[in-house]
Amino acid sequence: MNLLTHTGVVFGREIKPHLLSPAGLLITMAQPLVFLLLFGPLLPGDGSPWQWFVPGILVMLSLFGTMASGYGLLMERGTGSLERLLVTPLSRTAMLLGRVLKEVVVLLAQAVLITLVVLPLGFTLHPAGVLVGLAFLAVLGVGMGALSFALAIAVRKQDSLFWAVHQTVLFPLLLLSGVLLPLDGAPAWLHTVARLNPLSYVVDAQRALFRGDLGTTPVLHGGLAILGIAALGLYLGTSAMRRATE
Repeated sequence: MNLLTHTGVVFGREIKPHLLSPAGLLITMAQPLVFLLLFGPLLPGDGSPWQWFVPGILVMLSLFGTMASGYGLLMERGTGSLERLLVTPLSRTAMLLGRVLKEVVVLLAQAVLITLVVLPLGFTLHPAGVLVGLAFLAVLGVGMGALSFALAIAVRKQDSLFWAVHQTVLFPLLLLSGVLLPLDGAPAWLHTVARLNPLSYVVDAQRALFRGDLGTTPVLHGGLAILGIAALGLYLGTSAMRRATE
């Protein structure tokens, strides 16, 4: 119960600025919306490109949003607010979980808004598939957010390394997941490398779910990949938080 209470305290502290200034949600959605509205209509295909493109954009939103969240921890450390929090009896695990849950709530709010934006453009809504897809996205956000905080703690003595590592990891993961372009016609070596990227399975699962195909192999593989990412992120994140504050 202490962990749940402490997590709720941290979550409330973190979500309050977003509730007071909801315009920040729209600002962080700018880049995904640019890709969605300007690049999506150029995609070939017999049906609506949105059924293929929107799920990938939501995964990209998770990458750009939750993977950057760790930098906020570095900012708090620089201003001294993190040190003031550390002298309280709050659980160190709760400090991570509360922050991660805030990122997940923001991510889901943005994902719902993007889904609503594309409805008038020809996107076909499959409610059950979309709900499961959003649940997958939430678990993915937990893993990515926790990994981001672990990175922030690892480079806390040299803040500039955060963005260097972030960008170096982010763009290969993004491009090799098939978010922007289909990888079906890729050279054999590139297709093999893409299959080693767990996010490619996540993107495939999201596209299947947003088509309304719930009980398919891509959904199973994507679910396993998401659980693996979340487990790894929570393990590394909580371990890093405890070591950094001992």
